[in-house]
Amino acid sequence: MPGTEFATLRDQVAALQAKTVSATELLEQCIARIEKFDDKVNAVVVRDFDRARAAAKQADAALARGQREPLLGVPVAVKESFNVAGLPTTWGFPDAAGWLPAEDAALVTRVKSAGGVVIGKTNVPLALHDWQSYNEIYGTTNNPWDLTRSPGGSSGGSSAALAAGYVTLALGSDIGGSLRVPAHFCGVYAHKPSRTLLPGRGNTPPRVPALPASEDLAVVGPMTRTAADLTLATLLLAGPDEVEAVAYQLALRPPRGTELGDFRVLIVDDHPLVPTSSVIREGFDRIAQGLERAGATVARRSALLPDLDLTAKTYLTLLMSRFGADATAEVEQARRAAAELAADADTPEAAGLRGIAASHADWIRTDRIRIDLTDKWRRLFGEFDVVLCPISPTPAFPHDHSEMGERTLDIDGTDYRYDTHLIWPSIATLIGLPATAAPIGHTPEGLPYGMQIIGPYLEDHTTLRFAELIEREFGGFTPPPGFA
Repeated sequence: MPGTEFATLRDQVAALQAKTVSATELLEQCIARIEKFDDKVNAVVVRDFDRARAAAKQADAALARGQREPLLGVPVAVKESFNVAGLPTTWGFPDAAGWLPAEDAALVTRVKSAGGVVIGKTNVPLALHDWQSYNEIYGTTNNPWDLTRSPGGSSGGSSAALAAGYVTLALGSDIGGSLRVPAHFCGVYAHKPSRTLLPGRGNTPPRVPALPASEDLAVVGPMTRTAADLTLATLLLAGPDEVEAVAYQLALRPPRGTELGDFRVLIVDDHPLVPTSSVIREGFDRIAQGLERAGATVARRSALLPDLDLTAKTYLTLLMSRFGADATAEVEQARRAAAELAADADTPEAAGLRGIAASHADWIRTDRIRIDLTDKWRRLFGEFDVVLCPISPTPAFPHDHSEMGERTLDIDGTDYRYDTHLIWPSIATLIGLPATAAPIGHTPEGLPYGMQIIGPYLEDHTTLRFAELIEREFGGFTPPPGFA
């Protein structure tokens, strides 16, 4: 496929099945592009090219026999936090360098079972706790749109690999925006699925047993360059963990609409805890006007919208309760900063959230607030089909490797706490709602930015379909200058 570095996942699958390109040829194009650009981007930090070449050769033989697995012969990049047998999993911890897991993560197994060719692993921040992607082992990943800026985190290596045109599919994970923020910073697509939709087993810190578990906030999901590819990848990877599939099966509801005019849309671009930069607000105004022209029912306010202040503070309390005395210094800094934000309560309900959930009883009390908020969101989705809101207050920011507690975020010339990045992602994460990240524009300086499309729990088809319609109506990914 000469000259098609930014082909879609579906195009690659079709070309492979039509035999207009071989899996080996497609892989070599991928490797050549990584070798050309990754010295300056530093996205694919663990390269598995020898085994990928063997897998591509096997895929070519399978294609010649007429096999038609969904990803047969397609190169795929995997976030470093996912276990891949024979490749190191470190999460950026220096003392974990060289540690090799014995088996693949559940999502990696599904990619390989579908015929995907794993080309290597993408960079992450230390402990996956940053909206930048750098660590002592692998160095810093740069944003292809501006090498002086962050590609996001913690799935920043995956978003950069997509934006640079290395692969059409990459895996990531999300608990504080780690899929959505990188997609927003790099102008690509990502889907934070409904909690439990995709199995997280094996997206596990080094030396920690990869056991099936129901994670309270974290999810795993795909990243692509088009909305339709994102739908394809999500549905391919979805379903209960194999160890639980004996009792459960996937049966998602269809999307609530097929065209933009079918949708009831609530747009929320301001938050009581953090402002939104003017360029992103302008983008939301443009989207709102375009949706109205397309026949969608659009509202900018609703009395049904749950308390966003309480939502964020409840989320922060539950998030920080995950970290104990064994937390690294960087995690401890983030924990303290978020604790201060969660403690700044100004409602009677939030008064119980002061401090960090240090006991099971504290966690239960906080979870009861979440249950009440869940019911409120359910009622809202009786009147609206999707909620559109920012992913982050700003586009991609310059690299800043100072102490996390000392960093600030510049929003229209005013400095705010660095950890305010957690606020917008908290809306979907607290309740486990699906949230699809889609690019919607560029700043005057040329940086991409996006929005998250939030939908009802386990109605992932709705947010994915809406992202496809947004892409068709307003455009989507464009290659960064110098990489086309």
